[in-house]
Order: sequence, then C-alpha cells, then structure tokens
Amino acid sequence: MAWFTKPKYTVLSSTKPQPEAQKSLWTKCEGCSETIYNKEWEENLCVCPKCGYHQRISARDRILLLLDPGSFVEEDAGLSSMDPLGFADAKGTYIEKLRSTVKKTGFRESVVAGSGRIDGRAVEIAVMDFDFLGGSLGSVAGEKICRAIDRALKHGRPLIISSCSGGARMHEGIISLMQMAKTSAWLAKLNSARLPFISLVTHPTTGGVTASFASLGDLIIAEPGALIGFAGPRVIEQTIRQKLPEGFQSAEFLRDHGFVDCIVPRSELKAKISRMLAYLHTQ
Repeated sequence: MAWFTKPKYTVLSSTKPQPEAQKSLWTKCEGCSETIYNKEWEENLCVCPKCGYHQRISARDRILLLLDPGSFVEEDAGLSSMDPLGFADAKGTYIEKLRSTVKKTGFRESVVAGSGRIDGRAVEIAVMDFDFLGGSLGSVAGEKICRAIDRALKHGRPLIISSCSGGARMHEGIISLMQMAKTSAWLAKLNSARLPFISLVTHPTTGGVTASFASLGDLIIAEPGALIGFAGPRVIEQTIRQKLPEGFQSAEFLRDHGFVDCIVPRSELKAKISRMLAYLHTQ
C-alpha cells in the first residue's frame, strides 16, 4: 500500500486491486452523493470534505492510520475458518463463500491482529474488516481477538480493538455465538491485570459484536456518524411496538446517552488514542 505525505494530510490509497477498466478518478460520497476527486478523497482519509461522512476503510488502512509507520507485526495470519456445520444455502456453501472472500479481500479472516506502536508506545491491536463477510464474528475471529488479549497480558501492553461488523456469523451457528462469551471472558482477565482496553467502534458495529467486546472498553471511541446497535430499527419497532427516536443508533445519540465516551474524527484518532494511553497506562 502506498503512502504519500503532504502538509496536513496523509494519503490512503485503495487496498483493493481493481481492473484498469474499473478505475475511476472520482468517488461518490455515500453520505451526500457529491462526487469527489479521488486525490482529494484519499488525502482527506476517505472522509467527505463536503459533509464529513466517514466511509469505511479496510483493516490495512485502519492499521496504517493508527500505528507508527513500519511498526505493525501481524500475528496468527495463517488461521482460517473451517465449516463445522456443513452450512449451505441457496447461494452456495460456506466453504465456497470463504474461498471467494479470501480471493476478493486478500484476508483469511475478518480480523487482522498483531502488535505495533502508537507514538512509540507498544500496543496489541485487532482490527475488523467489513469486506470479509460483513466483518462477521466467527470462531477464528474470536480466537484471534483472544490471542491478542493473551499477548497483551504476557507483555503488559494496552489493547485496542477496532470494530466494524454486522455481528455473529450465521454460517457457524452456536459456535459463532460462543465467541461473544469467550471474548468477554478474556477481557475480564485483562481488566483484572489492570491493562487498558480501548474499543474503537466504526460504521457499522452491530449484533453480537456490539453485545460483547465492542461495548466493554475502558474507553469507547466512535467515529462520527457510525451506526452502533444490536438489532435493526425495524426489528426493534416491531418488537416493542413503539416509534424510535430519530437517529437513536447513531454515535452522536449514544454519546449523548452515555454509551459512547467520545466521538473522534478520523484525522484525530491516533493523537487522541495516544493521549488516552499515556494517561491510562501509567495509572
């Protein structure tokens, strides 16, 4: 991945290989539908300069955004999911989906984990990538997060988890749901060791991920406009038979009601997390 520097900006280049015919000089903002010149879009870290919409970025870009250049060392890259249930639906088998997703994204799982540094401070980090089956939480994703926690415990390092997920992976059934309890139990060990855990929730963070580790941070940071929730608004309204408040699952609504500690623009995330770690990791 190429990085270029200019005053005030860092450029994130696209991490997805594209055929020459599909390349474009422009990006259409999903928030306001404005057409933005790609160079300006990338220099602004995939945040719309017109409306401030934060477009999803890949796990690779997220790691480069948060960590000191060249400091990331990936761990457990060879782990990949099995098919314990022999899952299949009208669109094909789970194994076929996994193979096509690995080919499309270049990842073997929805979580990329390893160690790195933020302003020189050693950290353990796990980052979810929505392009891998909706960032879903399966057995291997849960295992990679737990191994990141184990490394944080072993080396006495803070932990950062960046969530971007549709929730538990239906293809693995109860084995996927077990990862909610498993990751939560591992985080209890981290808490007992008094090591800080910062949860970064990005758009979208929903389902079993919200109901487990994403909500357990000592500090919970959200990007502007992120959708954060468990079930969708339509399902909730049908269940409780009440009209929901406007934007009740937005990062801003959740901050105002105490679920999220702060909302930080993408360009300020690294500096904000660095300051938080400087305080938390010396207490």
